[in-house]
Amino acid sequence: MNRTTLSLIGAATALAAISGVAALTGGSSDDAGSAGKAATRLPVQRSTLLCPTPSTSDVSSTTYTAYTPKRDGVDAKDGTAELLPAQNAADDVTDPGGEGKGDKNDKSGKDGGKGGDKPVLPLKEPGKPVTTDVSSAGAPALIGTADGRFAPGWTVQQTTTIDAGSGRGILGTACTAPDTDFWFPGVSTDRGRQDFVHLTNPDDAAAEVDLKLYGPSGRLKSATDESITVPPRSTLPVLLSTLTDQRAESASLRVTARSGRIGAEVQAVDQKAGSDWLPPSAVPSSSVAIPGIPKDATSARLVVFAPGSDDADLKVRLAGPNNSITPAGHESLHVKSGMTAAIDLGDVTKGEPGSLLLTPEGGEGPATPVVAALQVTRGKGGDQETAFIPATAAIERSATAADNRTKGSTLSLVAPRAAAKVRITASAGAGGGSPVSKTYEVKGGTTKALEPPRPASGKGPYAVTVERLSGGPVHASRMLELTQDGVPMFTIQSLPDDRGTVVVPEAGQNMSLLNDD
Repeated sequence: MNRTTLSLIGAATALAAISGVAALTGGSSDDAGSAGKAATRLPVQRSTLLCPTPSTSDVSSTTYTAYTPKRDGVDAKDGTAELLPAQNAADDVTDPGGEGKGDKNDKSGKDGGKGGDKPVLPLKEPGKPVTTDVSSAGAPALIGTADGRFAPGWTVQQTTTIDAGSGRGILGTACTAPDTDFWFPGVSTDRGRQDFVHLTNPDDAAAEVDLKLYGPSGRLKSATDESITVPPRSTLPVLLSTLTDQRAESASLRVTARSGRIGAEVQAVDQKAGSDWLPPSAVPSSSVAIPGIPKDATSARLVVFAPGSDDADLKVRLAGPNNSITPAGHESLHVKSGMTAAIDLGDVTKGEPGSLLLTPEGGEGPATPVVAALQVTRGKGGDQETAFIPATAAIERSATAADNRTKGSTLSLVAPRAAAKVRITASAGAGGGSPVSKTYEVKGGTTKALEPPRPASGKGPYAVTVERLSGGPVHASRMLELTQDGVPMFTIQSLPDDRGTVVVPEAGQNMSLLNDD
């Protein structure tokens, strides 16, 4: 066989392979323009969620609620959604023998903190939530995957109630997707707080993770320069005060994966004001929205960090039910580069619900991006309870909060600039019922706080989905409250976009690869 024959065979093989491949670059400019215009948005095919270890308290219980909204354009037959217990890497260190200590009858599917293969919360159909209650003591972290019809918008809520002792209150969090970089403004290494960052690795290879703390004067001196190894399919809680000898009432934590990817959330336990989960802030931005400060908040503490090389000068505004105002005495905030700034806003809402908006002060040059979070307290004296609201990205299309109840759920929507129209849909309940939808308008520069719709004849927890229909950006959060023994226990979950769809470019053929030199 001569060289010419081989060249022809090679060209034919390449042609057959390339004809079925999408060419994102190359070709004429006309082809590129038509491909860009023809790009479509399609439902995602696979989602991963990670739920942290709920609690070690013997007087705690946890409710898990999972839900996937019904979506147009999704195959109505194929797909699964379920979670599996993760190994506890801390137990591997302290208990090398690996003897399980869990309750074999616990519905969480845990295996003594050592993982297992019993699925938790498998969904049977989109549009209907499933729920389960477990004893939190010893319950594991969970690693979940949804594919096919269950992947777009899959949401899992973990709500824990601790009846007494340190950390008494409600701790709620939406289980998060894995990533490589997280910011947590609002953590503390103070003696009155115990903050644990929970690191969960969903993959089959170990992840190497760096933890860096920044206080009011810059980075806190680290007790070790080594990264932390999180074993495959495992979770590891790390007490922040063990990372440094310096004490800071308000600090910022950066979690970075050197290799692999992880889920990260901070469990903040205040000795006097209860406890809650502190989710990561939205990615650094020059304009920040913190939605959903309760109308009866007795105090609010704002924590901001500037991760870049420039200082940040910010305007502080409170978007209330009717307009935006400047909190008295807190018109602006200067944040030095690489340092954490904190201000106490007191009872900033003055009996009305609101949201905090941070925008650049006027001036020349590019605005400096920041990350931020708000620690909110309700109640007084020994009856205080605390929750956290991180800076929250806008809803591009839709976002969902699971585990809503017939009493105690409040949805907050803020439109920082232009007015926006949204549709809010209550799903069927876990015990039945029919979905109900209502449309609302949020005026620009205001916050709308409302009781979400309830399913018709519904029973059990239900999900609420917010869809932005038109207008400007909308940021949202959901508060779940439960008063117990005079303590106004509550938790707040921010609602960023669920990323249930992705843009898929038009596939095209690129024959330029067949040029024979």
